[in-house]
Amino acid sequence: MSRVLREIIALTGRERPNDAAFITAHYIANPASIRCSIAADEAGNILGFQSLVEAIAGNRYGVPMGWGIIGTHIGPRAHRRGVGTALFAASRAAAMQARLEKIDAYIGADNVSGLRYYEAMGFRTYRETDGIVQKMFVVGRENVA
Repeated sequence: MSRVLREIIALTGRERPNDAAFITAHYIANPASIRCSIAADEAGNILGFQSLVEAIAGNRYGVPMGWGIIGTHIGPRAHRRGVGTALFAASRAAAMQARLEKIDAYIGADNVSGLRYYEAMGFRTYRETDGIVQKMFVVGRENVA
C-alpha cells in the first residue's frame, strides 16, 4: 500500500504520508474503519486500495455523522483496468451493510482523474471550497451518470 502511495506521489507531485505506520493507523487499524479493500495482480502486487470509514463527530472533512468517507488510491500502472470499479463494488456493499446514508469523497479540484472516477461511480458534487470538491454517493439508490 505504501508503494502505491509513493507511485501516486511520483506521478502527481501531491505529497502525502506513505510510511507503514501511517498506512496501518489510517487504513488498516482505524477505529472508524468499515472496510479497506485491496486489488492485487496475479503475483500478489497491490495495484490499489480503497478505504471506507464512518464519519465521526468533528471529522476534518465536515462530513455529517451517519455518512461514510471514502478514499481511493490506485497506482498509475493499474489505471483503466477496472480496479477502481471492483474496489467500489466492495465498498458499496460494505456501506449498505453498515447502513450508511451517503458516502463522501473529498477530492482536490486539480485531481482530474479522481473527479472523473467518482463521477463514473455515481458520485455527485455537493460542496466546493478552497480547491476541494466534495462528492456524495447516495447508498442504496442507483446513481447513474
